[in-house]
Amino acid sequence: MRCELCPRRCGAERTERIGAGRCAMPAVPVVARAALHRWEEPCISGTRGSGTVFFSGCPLGCVFCQNGRISHENFGKTVTAARLREIFFELAAQGAHNINLVNPTHFTPWALEAMQDAPNIPFVWNSGGYERVETLRVLEGKVQIYLPDMKYADSALAREYSDAEDYFEVAAAAIREMFRQVGPYRMGEGGILASGVVVRHLMLPGALENTRRVIDWFSQTFKPGEVLFSLMNQYTPQEGAQGVLRRRVSGAEYRAAAAYMENCGIRDGFLQDASSAQAQYTPDFNLQGI
Repeated sequence: MRCELCPRRCGAERTERIGAGRCAMPAVPVVARAALHRWEEPCISGTRGSGTVFFSGCPLGCVFCQNGRISHENFGKTVTAARLREIFFELAAQGAHNINLVNPTHFTPWALEAMQDAPNIPFVWNSGGYERVETLRVLEGKVQIYLPDMKYADSALAREYSDAEDYFEVAAAAIREMFRQVGPYRMGEGGILASGVVVRHLMLPGALENTRRVIDWFSQTFKPGEVLFSLMNQYTPQEGAQGVLRRRVSGAEYRAAAAYMENCGIRDGFLQDASSAQAQYTPDFNLQGI
């Protein structure tokens, strides 16, 4: 297949072999881990955990990615769509509140196939926010919860860290499409999210103005009670990090962003403790559950 699934639209001829296109993934899903995950937002993880499936490869390839082993180094195991569906059922049998597809964009057709006759619990589409609206439309009615990033409002930062100068415009359109599909968020029993959109923003060191601009966009785009906002404080410097990326987000930076979020009237959402900025919270990609 000549791939145009993500906004890169690289046109790569994806085959059964790893290495084609910007995501470097074959025409079959590659998965690195499938297990209950308890470190998402409380309305996603709940008390039993979110049934996360971590896909390998990435259309963005951010230089600071905490999941570099799978997003940059392509570690993982190929599976069929039928096996992927079995994994969904196995996670549901373990008590998962939902099936959480992490970075699935470049495997959309196979994920969609696996969703057919799948467990009757919500599906979470957990992505970097860099999505084509045309690709998202095939998911309508299949995905109940969208969990996108809004990484950048600053195009220069997006170019420097993700080689995606068009990130903001693309992600803004994608998130609006997600909201069109699922509507205002709705909580189910026990405070677990039944449907809706949660927009995540990972603060980066030295990029407070970028965060403020993301918050501005969010507060101007959505009304209270429509979409949840998660201000993340878990940035962890990776091996080989350069410049300002060698340090964590300071307490002063995060407090300033949280205050700005409150001043903009955002009450529906989450803040994150500084203790989350530790390598121990990065999942162990060891093919568990595959």
